Amino acid sequence: MDESNLATIHVPSGPSSYAQDRPNYDGLTLQQLVNRKDNLEVELKALGAVLDSHGVTMQSTLTTFDGFPRADIDVAQVRVTRARIIHLRNDWKELMDKIEKALHQHHANIQAEEAKKPATVNQDSASTTSSGPPPAPEAPFAKVNSVEPESPANEAGLKAGDLIRRFGTAIWSNHERLRKVGEVVQQNTGRPILVKVSRQTGNQTQELDLRLTPRQGWGGRGSLGCHILPL
Repeated sequence: MDESNLATIHVPSGPSSYAQDRPNYDGLTLQQLVNRKDNLEVELKALGAVLDSHGVTMQSTLTTFDGFPRADIDVAQVRVTRARIIHLRNDWKELMDKIEKALHQHHANIQAEEAKKPATVNQDSASTTSSGPPPAPEAPFAKVNSVEPESPANEAGLKAGDLIRRFGTAIWSNHERLRKVGEVVQQNTGRPILVKVSRQTGNQTQELDLRLTPRQGWGGRGSLGCHILPL
């Protein structure tokens, strides 16, 4: 990021202003929560670029060996930027918690509505019921880049180009740049993991439920034998 872009990044005057601006997420819809999360991640990325422009990280020392502020950086701006990043990271964690709860509530509502439907309906009511759109599948969060022959991923039926919608307990709202996927793999070596994928075949999209069992010693690297990338 060049200096002209960095100049447009707003950094608050100090951490004392954060308490009165504490966001209130109560009453927001799931989509509004997701939008807030996306905006927050954009700001965190911009603030990270500010630190990069100074050549420092969240852990870099801001003083010289004899205790004086470093003269090669804007110490005040770095301190305020770090404080803002910490503040936003806390907001991000709170948002993710609310998004996860909202997702559970959303699926619970769908199940409750399904349970209310009668087991048998007449032709008129059947046509009315079937007119509504089916529940949307979980959003994809990763793409299969490659699959090794004779690997656990290949045996499970994964193919390059598949879009992953669920990997065990990892979904779009909690995968944390695929870190959650790694945790699922480590916790389930030798046990099948439910992997839900969307696969484009010609002009049609297939929704598939696969069972992938991680294991070592299959003849290649890793315990899956596939390379996946976050979307």
